Amino acid sequence: MSKQSNNISCACGCGAAKADPEADSPKDKGGIGRILLVQILALAAWYILYRQLLPFSEWFAFSLLGMDPASHLGAAVQFFVYDTPKVLMLLLLVVYGVGILRSFVTVNWTRAFLAGKRESAGNVLAALLGVVTPFCSCSAVPLFIGFMTAGIPLGVTFSFLIAAPMVNEIALVLLYGLLGWKVAALYFVTGITIAVIAGWVMGRMRLEPYVEDWVREIRAGEAADTPSMTWKDRFSYALDSVRDIVGRVWKFVVLGIAAGALIHGYVPEGQLAGIMGSEAWWSVPLSVLLGIPMYTNAAGIIPVVEALLGKGAALGTTLAFMMSVIALSFPEMVILRKVLKPRLIAAFIAVVGSGILIVGYLFNAVI
Repeated sequence: MSKQSNNISCACGCGAAKADPEADSPKDKGGIGRILLVQILALAAWYILYRQLLPFSEWFAFSLLGMDPASHLGAAVQFFVYDTPKVLMLLLLVVYGVGILRSFVTVNWTRAFLAGKRESAGNVLAALLGVVTPFCSCSAVPLFIGFMTAGIPLGVTFSFLIAAPMVNEIALVLLYGLLGWKVAALYFVTGITIAVIAGWVMGRMRLEPYVEDWVREIRAGEAADTPSMTWKDRFSYALDSVRDIVGRVWKFVVLGIAAGALIHGYVPEGQLAGIMGSEAWWSVPLSVLLGIPMYTNAAGIIPVVEALLGKGAALGTTLAFMMSVIALSFPEMVILRKVLKPRLIAAFIAVVGSGILIVGYLFNAVI
């Protein structure tokens, strides 16, 4: 069998930050102070602008364009003009702030932290690390290889790979900003629970033989030490994160908001209750099946979720749809096929999909 390289790069730009050895010199102290001052002023300007988005959207749609607030088109245009800058501004702020936090966490640190942990505790720690670490579904292959060669159990690795794209900090903050803390907290708890239980179950199934042979033949090498970073390095890394992540997802965000605007403007109030409501038993599996072939991310799907809930869709059904789009998307399965045999991918889909179905039915029953 031909030998494949484990040097697989991630297209998302989630690489490790590079330290600047010159940044500790005394002459840079004043530069850091100026950077902090600029950031404080920028944050104040961000807040003032954010507060003006709603009145601006209403003025733009109903006064400047002269649309009727009660019309379908007027409601859709106002929703789009309001939500597009709103979500993008939240995205910029969150990605920058989290970028600073992510500068403290590297792939090597994560591997070292998880290696040697008991499997049950490792599942919990791996899922929680997945929330705050700079990895997405497109980095699944290099991460999987790195974790396997570090001796981390397969089940623990899957807990991390499920949580990283599904319960990431961008999704949580956007959910909080658009739908409130209760929905964000519910999503966090259920997402972490799915990641932990699914990883634990897959660990019990002893599926290691269904990892591609070339992955198991790789031996872990000693990772190079990452130079310590200064605060100037961390600020630069955060700016790079904004350019990389926002540059990748803004198109999905705009498309998601456009879809949400159409739902908001043209779907009658309560219309979705019969299709995605809690009374329709088939709504949860149908929403999961509809979500799998879609290719987007948390930032892109949240505006759609906001519009669906506003039109009468049940919370459990909507969360199941969102989770399936993020955690079970067909493109991610294609990526994972590079390192997993079909039987293991099928087991992954079955276990995670079952968890999502349980969450959907549970929330529809109790809320």
